[in-house]
Amino acid sequence: MALTPKRIVLKFGTGILTHPEANTLDRDQIQRLSAEVAAAVRAGHECLVVSSGAVGAGMLILGLQERPGDLAGVQACAALGQSRLMNLYEQAFAGHGLLVAQMLLTYGDLDSRTSYENAGNTLNRLLSEGNVVPILNENDSVAVEELRFGDNDRLSSEVAMLSRADLLILLTSADGLLDGGEVIPEVSDIDAVMGCVEPTKGKMSVGGMASKLQAVKIAVDAGIPTVIASGRAPGIVASILAGEPVGTRFLVKERKA
Repeated sequence: MALTPKRIVLKFGTGILTHPEANTLDRDQIQRLSAEVAAAVRAGHECLVVSSGAVGAGMLILGLQERPGDLAGVQACAALGQSRLMNLYEQAFAGHGLLVAQMLLTYGDLDSRTSYENAGNTLNRLLSEGNVVPILNENDSVAVEELRFGDNDRLSSEVAMLSRADLLILLTSADGLLDGGEVIPEVSDIDAVMGCVEPTKGKMSVGGMASKLQAVKIAVDAGIPTVIASGRAPGIVASILAGEPVGTRFLVKERKA
């Protein structure tokens, strides 16, 4: 069943924003995903995008073949790459008559009540314009390693709660949560499927399915249904919003009266 207009947080992982066989940003992917989000906005949905990719963009600028192993190196890549990434989003959404707004967050921002409320108010104000898509990322340039959100998985669930979203969509390089190579279409108990997680992730990613399930649990426990699906599948956002059987849907448990 298709969704009525909702506030949606979409998370784009590093694996779907970079070329599978290289360490470069995939411009065609950014264009296509932006077009799908723009279509959702035209359909009446409010969309926020949590996007990885800044470190990868910085690596491209510096000509690095491997992700730096030290925190300072990663932060330097993020500082260089964030503006490149935002420029690509700005160009992509401009083609659909939409503006983009950048918001960089750290764990400390969401741990502080004042900063948390300010961030929420800013997002609400941006979305009230009707033609703005907020693009959020972890502030990798200053984030403390032991308090990082990972590959933005945890951040996406935090943003979903912050913005009081109605749906969280995690787009990744997998078709969904797999069990024996087959996609699990629907999950009502996350703890029961934790054993399906394989310890694999892309060479450019710092998350993985385990990180995504942890983020899903946070969102679902907060009453926000979540979908994990392939960001490489054309038309995936429209398919999810139309209620088609794609990816894995994580259901919110009904609260007892």
